[in-house]
Amino acid sequence: MDLNVYMEQGISLLVKTAGKYYLNNPRGIAFLAKIAPEIKKSAKRRQANEAEGTHVPPMLIASITSRCNLHCAGCYARAAGGCSDGTASDLLAEDWKRIFGEASELGVSFILLAGGEPLLRRDIIEAAAGFPNMVFPIFTNGTPIDDRYIELFGKNRNLIPVFSIEGNREQTNSRRGAGAFETVQDVMRRFKKKKMLFGASITVTKENMADVTTPGFVASLREDGCGVVFFVEYVPVEPGTEHLMLDEQGVHKLQGVVDDLKQEFTDTILVSFPGDEQSMGGCLASGRGFFHINANGGAEPCPFSPHSELNLKTDSIKAALRSGFFQKLRDIAAAAGHNGGCTLFDHESEVKALLQK
Repeated sequence: MDLNVYMEQGISLLVKTAGKYYLNNPRGIAFLAKIAPEIKKSAKRRQANEAEGTHVPPMLIASITSRCNLHCAGCYARAAGGCSDGTASDLLAEDWKRIFGEASELGVSFILLAGGEPLLRRDIIEAAAGFPNMVFPIFTNGTPIDDRYIELFGKNRNLIPVFSIEGNREQTNSRRGAGAFETVQDVMRRFKKKKMLFGASITVTKENMADVTTPGFVASLREDGCGVVFFVEYVPVEPGTEHLMLDEQGVHKLQGVVDDLKQEFTDTILVSFPGDEQSMGGCLASGRGFFHINANGGAEPCPFSPHSELNLKTDSIKAALRSGFFQKLRDIAAAAGHNGGCTLFDHESEVKALLQK
């Protein structure tokens, strides 16, 4: 199937599933009534760009800060150098506002905000709220959420927090620190009380896959009010953790289990990342389905392959999408296939060689 058609069908399914979540929720239904036609307009912009020779993905990933208030074990952002205790080189809010504007004009529908801890940059979150034609899932540990943030999310339903957990209380606290699970669960209950859509992100490893992919676990999240669940395949950016990565068999099993869960939880958006890339013609990074913008503006193929040739502080999104660097990376990924984890991470030497040339 054509990649563009495949992804448009996926977006349509997401909107329909969100409609089931917001059933009998007037404010939620009103939000969907406004965002649905905007998503269609964005699709037409992408089609127009495609006709002119520029493939625009429906999604971008933006790490808007390098600062984080936690030190989670095995954090890919810290291991890759994208997360620290300083912000000297981070882009300003006005830079991100310009980038969001470019993305909107090109037809991008979703920008996943990450970090560091993105909620430490409220100025950028407020800038994102100013683009109601796009949806901003915000991957957060949940600890910075206070009454002011609850109010901001309530007024701007295109901002959707996605809370990072590792499974149950013991698994989450073991990786994220004592009390992390309890903090997130408390915030989830506040969102549920106000009938506001939120999600959960779970890093899937060989150790926790059996626990976090059961119907019972998903049902518990749904009971807490969660309407979106991301299952993210673990990438061993930290040396000595390779044994945690899913192998090819594990990847196929995860995809099959998630497909089964979708049939059971029809009012919950369930996403495996990177997911069934084979049916989509290979790796979606480097602009095929998305690319990553780091905290200082570097245009990277994906968060797990932190290498950039262009910087969006001075270059445009369109320039990054049309760059020879991204095109060569797409060629490498297409030839490699997907056997678990991040394809470009596994071919890091080839990626670095391209930059040296």
